[in-house]
Amino acid sequence: MKQRKETPNSSDLPIYLFKQGNNQEAYRYFGAHLCEQNGEAGAVFRVWAPHAKAVSIVGDFNSWTPGEHPMEKVTDGIWERFVPGIKQFDVYKYCITTPADELVYKADPYAFHTETRPSNGSKVYDVEGYTWGDAAWIKDEDKRDVINSPMSIYELQVGSWKMKDPDNGVPYNYAELADELIPYIKDMGYTHVELLPITEYPFDGSWGYQVTGYFAPTSRYGTPKDFMTFVDKLHQAGIGVILDWVPAHFPKDGYGLYMFDGAPCYEDPNPRRGEHKEWGTMVFNYGMKEVESFLISSAMFWVDHYHIDGLRVDAVASMLYLDYNRKDGEWEQNVKGGKENLEAIAFLQKLNTAILGRYPHKMMIAEESTAWPLVTKPASDGGLGFNFKWNMGWMNDMLSYMKTDPLFRAGNHGKVTFSFFYAFSENFVLPISHDEVVHGKCSLLNKMPGDYEEKFANLRTFFGYMMAHPGKKLLFMGQDFGQFIEWDEKKQLDWMLLSYDKHRELQGYVKDLNHFYRDTPALWQVDYSWEGFQWIVPDDSKQSVIAFLRRDAVGKMILVVCNFNPVLRKDYQMGVPNPGSYKEILNSDDKKYGGTGVTNGTVKAKKGPMHGFDQHISLTLPPLSTIYLSVPAARKPKAEKPTTEKAADKPAKTAKKPVAKKAAKPTAKADAPAAEAKTQAAPKRRGRPPKAKTTV
Repeated sequence: MKQRKETPNSSDLPIYLFKQGNNQEAYRYFGAHLCEQNGEAGAVFRVWAPHAKAVSIVGDFNSWTPGEHPMEKVTDGIWERFVPGIKQFDVYKYCITTPADELVYKADPYAFHTETRPSNGSKVYDVEGYTWGDAAWIKDEDKRDVINSPMSIYELQVGSWKMKDPDNGVPYNYAELADELIPYIKDMGYTHVELLPITEYPFDGSWGYQVTGYFAPTSRYGTPKDFMTFVDKLHQAGIGVILDWVPAHFPKDGYGLYMFDGAPCYEDPNPRRGEHKEWGTMVFNYGMKEVESFLISSAMFWVDHYHIDGLRVDAVASMLYLDYNRKDGEWEQNVKGGKENLEAIAFLQKLNTAILGRYPHKMMIAEESTAWPLVTKPASDGGLGFNFKWNMGWMNDMLSYMKTDPLFRAGNHGKVTFSFFYAFSENFVLPISHDEVVHGKCSLLNKMPGDYEEKFANLRTFFGYMMAHPGKKLLFMGQDFGQFIEWDEKKQLDWMLLSYDKHRELQGYVKDLNHFYRDTPALWQVDYSWEGFQWIVPDDSKQSVIAFLRRDAVGKMILVVCNFNPVLRKDYQMGVPNPGSYKEILNSDDKKYGGTGVTNGTVKAKKGPMHGFDQHISLTLPPLSTIYLSVPAARKPKAEKPTTEKAADKPAKTAKKPVAKKAAKPTAKADAPAAEAKTQAAPKRRGRPPKAKTTV
């Protein structure tokens, strides 16, 4: 392995930027780096420990003897030492003498690789030198418009999707998993995979959300270059990769960031701000410039070194509010007398500006569960600067609705329609995530009411509605074939269910939905504007039916009709925008999907006003179903014949021009959450959404 030579005084700039909160690549300076000094091969170690009295490097190379390789203080709080003879995979820690003269042994916060749990030492590793094969993917990146492109995300946990040896709980490594996963993702029609956190973590049951290694892919599944291979293979197959990333909190494990040098270092020192007691974790000190550099560098590292296409930022709400899950007396107001965490807000704005400023075609996705305004508006305009937000309100409303017995859905109709009041206020992702299929919440299929057949019919109806609703899509693994039991990180999915007809038919339905979605611009091209959506039937609560149009940038439309009741509805009439024939192109009740086989074929529009249109159609709505119909193109007015001199004496007839009908924006309910229902100017977005041509 080629060793790098250290340049004298090369540390001045990175240290300066680090202390200013502006070192976006602090991992290039801190941590362990193989190099040469004075002709000797070894590694240089650097660590930030501002309260330490002394720091030394310990490891297998010195029998873990404190003080044998003492580090020198380069500047205030930063320690450095070159150790000759260090090789790749050598294990080490920092032995820190605290202000109380205690010795604490800490893993390297900037380590690229770690021991596999239960061991927790850091490993020397060179992340350079991997030969990437995804040049075509990277080249095309500049052409991608993530806002106005189809996005169907498959969320998975690396260790429990499929296992190499399920009987003994042996997982695939990253590279092996890619070979198993790619055919499935391609066949099913997903555009991206989203991984639950793979940043190193100690406890399997945390699913990666209690991070101890912000620069290290967990060694449970191989080496850093194994993970590069994973991303590389998916990119070569045309599949994007999103990582779940956790800057909101970190665990109290003794070898980790907690009280790193014997005093609050990475965590907020204020006990009313620095801990999430319900999670047993610490909150980062977002007002500390060195912490700012650390976290932004972590995010940049995954995008830069691992070619990651996007980061889903976990628990954003817990960062934004000082009173998040805190009782009265357990929190204190900010300097302005409010409950907003001003430092965290500034950090998020800086983070998103840094990532999207350098990589404008990447995704920064906020898991934000409140009505915080302007999450996906640029920081320069007062927003948080993300370009996507999980629509948690839609998720909660729809899961609550779908769990309701159809007999009582009429009284809950607003849960189906309310999301359209705010659907275009942010760039939303519609998530049905891992959090919804654990801890007694039941699997998605088992949330559905009714008998065995009705559970599948309900789920097919929901998936059809979800795919047509404005916003990008996300499903957690197992939901697409009807996993019956809750997700368990210790076991692989129940793939044997695919030997049963209903599960196999459901999977075929989701597959067809995904491919239809990708091939139909009307379902994604104008996702974040009223110009891409129009209600036809929003208010048939009695029969639990809705109908709406989705429209692409050139005006081509799809008609979507959902029947959330297990009742066959014959001769269901609704207005339609254009005369001509409406062809059914996808029906969740099709026999090939496990339905009853009630279909419509092609129906012709009849003259007669309805729902604001000049013509209407009559459909047969299968019980518990979603159907898609193609909308015929608007007929062009006949060209007028040239007038003669004789005709000039006669009064000219005025040709009727088709009147463009804009989608009526609904009025928010009086009891709607004020922040969501409040009418706001459309936020500016990176990549302006294309305007749809109205062809009605």
